Amino acid sequence: MKIFMTGATGYIGGTIARRLLDDGHEIRGLVRDAEKGRKLAVFGVEPVMGGLDDAAILATEASRADAVVNTANSDHRGAIDAFLEALAGSNKPFLHTSGSSIVADDAHGDVASERIYDEETPFEPVPGKQARVDIDRMIRDARSRGVRSIVVCPTMIYGNGLGLARDSAQIPGLVNRAKASGVVRHVGKGLNIWSNVHVEDVADLYRLALAKAPAGAFYFAENGEASYRDICSAIARRLKLGEPQAWPFEDAARELGENSAAYTFGSNSRVRARRARSELGWQPKHGSATEWIEAELPL
Repeated sequence: MKIFMTGATGYIGGTIARRLLDDGHEIRGLVRDAEKGRKLAVFGVEPVMGGLDDAAILATEASRADAVVNTANSDHRGAIDAFLEALAGSNKPFLHTSGSSIVADDAHGDVASERIYDEETPFEPVPGKQARVDIDRMIRDARSRGVRSIVVCPTMIYGNGLGLARDSAQIPGLVNRAKASGVVRHVGKGLNIWSNVHVEDVADLYRLALAKAPAGAFYFAENGEASYRDICSAIARRLKLGEPQAWPFEDAARELGENSAAYTFGSNSRVRARRARSELGWQPKHGSATEWIEAELPL
């Protein structure tokens, strides 16, 4: 299959690309930087120079490809519009990457929520995530336009990437700040819980979705969960630092930005990937982010 991919130089996209290349697919990948394009070519992906704002390039590549995989930006409405318009009536697969902060709350690290969502659970997003939810729904609705549109919604991703980018965002971000300051910090009390999933298991879910997911499908990707305090405690043990410390939300927001402090590090996001398991037969192999941190996290 000939696949056009955005985000192939990134952490998620690079790992998915590695798995798809191993399966024998041909991949063309969008890239803005010539040097990254050269590295991508060595990796096995044919570079296409351009960005998400280049609607004509996106439309042309989508028309030529057998499938499109978007891992570059969950919230870029213009790119999504360009892809869906080009793919309308083709019944080609369009796999889009969302993120489980769509079910985030305003815990600010101080509450462990008992709310757990699966793919069928109705929810009302916090205002900061409404636009992402709207995009996810628009993509799923594109099945009525003749697109085999699929949304994959990963939780906190951990593990070493298999592509050009090794590190994810959340856990390595905490690690880098701890190395710089000598202290591991969690927003608020760190009681908030996130589901998590290993990046290689995410890539396997994309492989299955590309092969057999029905149009309009939505899949969470998770296999385990942990509170931010437990994650930070594992990081502290790995780095041989003292006990994690509370980070007042206002201070975290000044350093991280309010959106990141509130939703990436301060919210609860607890989900279950029931549909991926039952409908696609997805069987993730890695089940503990804290064990990975203590045993395999690069120092």
